[in-house]
Amino acid sequence: MNNKPVLLVIAHGSRDPRHAATVHALVRRVRALRPDVRVETGFLDFNVPSVQGVLESLAVQGVRDVVALPLLLTRAFHAKADIPAVLADAPPQLRIHQAEVLGPSPLLLAALERRLYEAGLSPADKSSTGVVLASAGSTDPEAIAVIAEIAREWRHTGWCAVRPAFASASLPSTEDAVRELRALGCSRVAVAPYVLAPGFLPDRIARGAAQADVLADVLGPAPEVARVVLERYEAARAPMLTAVSA
Repeated sequence: MNNKPVLLVIAHGSRDPRHAATVHALVRRVRALRPDVRVETGFLDFNVPSVQGVLESLAVQGVRDVVALPLLLTRAFHAKADIPAVLADAPPQLRIHQAEVLGPSPLLLAALERRLYEAGLSPADKSSTGVVLASAGSTDPEAIAVIAEIAREWRHTGWCAVRPAFASASLPSTEDAVRELRALGCSRVAVAPYVLAPGFLPDRIARGAAQADVLADVLGPAPEVARVVLERYEAARAPMLTAVSA
């Protein structure tokens, strides 16, 4: 009998059908890596099944333990408010642990580089290439600070320069960051979207990359992202194992 907690991946949801398709592709990769873990998907908005609907279904099936994992890259409003509020309304028989968001993680930096290489760059290009780390943006200062710190850390891996940029709520924009890297003298400018799935804001990032030389794809179902999901799952279920054995 499988006593491992169910992993509930919680995605934001979008009217753009590419969003849900990408989330499902990522979840399929997670399942392939860990066939011993039951993985479900719920959406906060726009798509079905809803998080509440999945939780109610699990309770009816007799599930007791759930790890709820926010499919988010930073601890902004959704992770701090929306998701805890939804989980608080879950059926009382469920024991739910909310996992940490995915970022930051060295694996996500590896996924960003994977996407840049898939877009045409090579490791030999790093020293002459400036990179725009383009995120969705947030009004949460903590989230903005994390993106800036990731850019600083990534710069130390050999890129000519790395600048953060934001599609909404914060500055600089992707266009401004591209111009700044040109002014610094980088021979080539690449835009790396630090987003998980296509949608309105990633499309804005793409438009802002019009003057860049390279535009990478979203992180999507990159194998490194799937591995981070499972790392967060294992970290969240550890206290549950301790409680059972106590």
